[in-house]
Amino acid sequence: MSTLTWAPDLLDGYEAADLGAPAAGPGQDDGPLTRTLVRRTAVPDRVRGVALIVHGYNDYFFATHLADAMAQSGCAVYAVDMRRAGRSLRDGNQAHHIGHIDELGEDIADAAAAAVADAAARGFGSLPLVVHAHSTGGLAATIWAHDRPDPALAGLILDGPLFGLPLSAWQAAAMRIVPTLARFQPRRVVVPAPSPYTTGLRERGWDFDTAWKRPEGVGATAGWLAATLAARTRVAGGLGIRVPVLVASADSTGPDRLDNPRHGSQDTVVDVAAIERVAAGLGSDVERLVVPGSIHDLALSADEPRERYLDAVRVFVDKVLE
Repeated sequence: MSTLTWAPDLLDGYEAADLGAPAAGPGQDDGPLTRTLVRRTAVPDRVRGVALIVHGYNDYFFATHLADAMAQSGCAVYAVDMRRAGRSLRDGNQAHHIGHIDELGEDIADAAAAAVADAAARGFGSLPLVVHAHSTGGLAATIWAHDRPDPALAGLILDGPLFGLPLSAWQAAAMRIVPTLARFQPRRVVVPAPSPYTTGLRERGWDFDTAWKRPEGVGATAGWLAATLAARTRVAGGLGIRVPVLVASADSTGPDRLDNPRHGSQDTVVDVAAIERVAAGLGSDVERLVVPGSIHDLALSADEPRERYLDAVRVFVDKVLE
């Protein structure tokens, strides 16, 4: 039986449970660490899979329409708020800081195992798992799916994964010193990171808690930058993920400025050209999806590209759960 203690979540129709502290990990001197599993209370008439939604940087789970889409394909839907993020953010935590990508991988692994076990405890039996992961969560899920996937993993969906950043020449040069800085000052904020991207989401009508998804951004630490740089370098070298992977992105990258006329119709956070370069090397069964007019989080795009993306998600989930 599941040992999780569920309570009503801040989202109507959802419950949340504390997954507890991670087993281990560097940098645990900024307050208590925990992770939170969220579940959609309603389930399809016929449950044939478990879906786990993984958020990105300066983010947490709030996209109930994405959960609804995955439920339409027969999934009992769960989401995880990882350490130092969203529902799991605790007093003293430095939001979203990590020292290694495996810290997020551990959070995904624990959430995946707990979701599969909870679905079994709800009487649905032993079910295959589909993971939908966005941005930094997509980068972490990619490494996890290669290194230590849950035995139930049947498919991986990557939504605007952080496989590259749109850096100027001087920014790319400055990035070379980050690993050294991270060894001595891992918590030093290197990039103040205001987020016109998040401001734009609010202006276009998306509703979320601005204490957990901040329009002013979350300063990127040297530790986070070094960890994600090392992970991106590893992904670029090729992996061997053994389950089908859907890699989705916008069709272009542009400046993250509110005066950018395409601010609401292109990725303004990650480099989609990097996604294109590395996608095929993730495994033997990779499907590439480019949605014109979509933004960094394809599930938060304008109506037409969002529906196109959600349709593709449903088709992919149907395929891997056949």
